[in-house]
Amino acid sequence: MKDEEAIAVTLSHDEALVLFEFLAPFDQNESLCIEDEAERVVLANVLCILEKKLVAPFDPNYKDLLDSARKSLRSLA
Repeated sequence: MKDEEAIAVTLSHDEALVLFEFLAPFDQNESLCIEDEAERVVLANVLCILEKKLVAPFDPNYKDLLDSARKSLRSLA
């Protein structure tokens, strides 16, 4: 990723803690399940942040951009 493409997402301590607890089980069972309304809130907050920062979803070539991003991330696995 180029530095100019980096997107910073700032979370409150509470948001980070709830998001961590939501994501941590994924490492072992590869599934995510909302168990508390706080998890839905933090995910909605992250989505709002991304909606404000990203321009790619509004690009006519969004599907190609998304496919390219997915391929790039898969190569890191």
